[in-house]
Amino acid sequence: MKEKPNYYAILSAEVRYDDRLKANVKLLYAEITALCNMNAECFASNKYFADLYKKEKGTISGWVSQLVKYGYVEVRYTYKEGTRQISHRYVKIINKGMLKISKTLCDKNLKSNTTRTNTMNSNTKGSFKKPTIIEIKQYCTERKNNVDSETFYHFYESKDWQIGKEKMKNWKSCIITWEKSSRNNNTNDRTTSHRHTKGQDYGDGSF
Repeated sequence: MKEKPNYYAILSAEVRYDDRLKANVKLLYAEITALCNMNAECFASNKYFADLYKKEKGTISGWVSQLVKYGYVEVRYTYKEGTRQISHRYVKIINKGMLKISKTLCDKNLKSNTTRTNTMNSNTKGSFKKPTIIEIKQYCTERKNNVDSETFYHFYESKDWQIGKEKMKNWKSCIITWEKSSRNNNTNDRTTSHRHTKGQDYGDGSF
């Protein structure tokens, strides 16, 4: 086997908390579950696992023997015709039903997480948080413009923070729009930083 499995691996609670098994044996068990979920049985050789975990084949053989000894897997062999020479070894998880149940749970959790993520993205996409006068003033100070924070705030507060019939999406973009409009007015009046035509919106940064 040259391809590494891309299927999920399962470490059952009974194996995980079995103090008779070393950590690497438990890891091998999880690897076998992944291969069993790709096929009916795991037919990977000791050499495959030895190369995978950088261990000797004899070490892998010992790990498999432990899993067999404690009843977690069963092993069967096929032989070359007319000989006692082993052709293939097949390892099977004994409680295969556990894998099917776990797969169902994994699939449900994956679907649930995907739905939850999509819902969160849907709820947060395009959401708008009304700024405070202080936040507006701080941003205007950063940009060194002459937009009056209180004028800006009360103007859009009176409109329920809407641009025309649409809810405002980005108040900072609106600040920039007001800023540009103010420069275009060529005014030297610094006491009122923005002049606007009555009833006219100055956009949501679309410029």
